[in-house]
Amino acid sequence: MEKINRLNITARYAETDMMGIIHHSVYPVWFEAARTEFIKVTGITYSELEKQGVMLPLAELSCRYISPVHYEDEVTIETRVSKLSFAKIEFSYRVILDGEVKVEGHTLHGFVSSETFRPVSIKKANAEFYEKLKEIVTSGW
Repeated sequence: MEKINRLNITARYAETDMMGIIHHSVYPVWFEAARTEFIKVTGITYSELEKQGVMLPLAELSCRYISPVHYEDEVTIETRVSKLSFAKIEFSYRVILDGEVKVEGHTLHGFVSSETFRPVSIKKANAEFYEKLKEIVTSGW
């Protein structure tokens, strides 16, 4: 399995502001789409994880806007697992247009029980998923 997943998105008109630039609130939505796709590539979907009783609520989000993305730009969102513990996972993202990084970000999520919303050990809840994640953690691009 690849350590970095890539998702292509074409910037839609509804995602722009009056200047024709992608609004800052759109990037977390793109991060979510990329993260969901990344998890799917590991062999399990978010909804399957939830059926197994594990959820990944967002604990932290950061986004660094380097230069704008415009309407109809075709960007690639690169996603990787940058940190992993039994209780938390951090994803890092880069939005790239024509080889240039436009936006960088990360999200931190906790592994929690879908019944109690209390922290759970992903290693105990789904050892196979944890082992796959452990293999793909990377500290850099």
